[in-house]
Amino acid sequence: MQWYVLRVAANKEVQVKDALAQKVEREGLSDIIGRIEVPIERIKRIRGNKQTVHKRKLYPGYVFMEMESTDDGRVPEKAWFMIKGTSGVGDFIGTEGVPTPMRDTDVAKMLLEAEKPDEAPSIKVEFKKGDMIKIREGAFENFEGVVDSIDTERGIVKVIVTIFGRSTPLDIEYWQIEKV
Repeated sequence: MQWYVLRVAANKEVQVKDALAQKVEREGLSDIIGRIEVPIERIKRIRGNKQTVHKRKLYPGYVFMEMESTDDGRVPEKAWFMIKGTSGVGDFIGTEGVPTPMRDTDVAKMLLEAEKPDEAPSIKVEFKKGDMIKIREGAFENFEGVVDSIDTERGIVKVIVTIFGRSTPLDIEYWQIEKV
């Protein structure tokens, strides 16, 4: 089986994936169609001392399918009608009705992203090195400085501020600062 990319309606990726999985099971097409994936990234945001986890689709508008093709590279007829009969489905990426299989490197990258553990969401940091910031909370409230480095694992931003005429590095949690 090879992996193919299916265009779907925006914001319908998960519904299409679930509908296709049910149809494959119901119509007994598991010998033709394997896994169906929609890679999702979990992002942790902290705003106003409140921590939330958001899910973001890595490839909006696309569903990835593992599928057996015919000898001439086309989608088997039974699978084609089942897929096209699903609400929200567009077409496969390819030329002249023949879907193009994904390269092995792209498949490996997509599967790595799709199978990330749910327990470890990444932290969404809205700053980059060199940004001017203002400290909102803590002992150095209302001080302004420049972002020197960012530790995304711990959510700590190293900021250079001027205190009594000297440049001083501070380690501050990223939710305690804002862009100027």
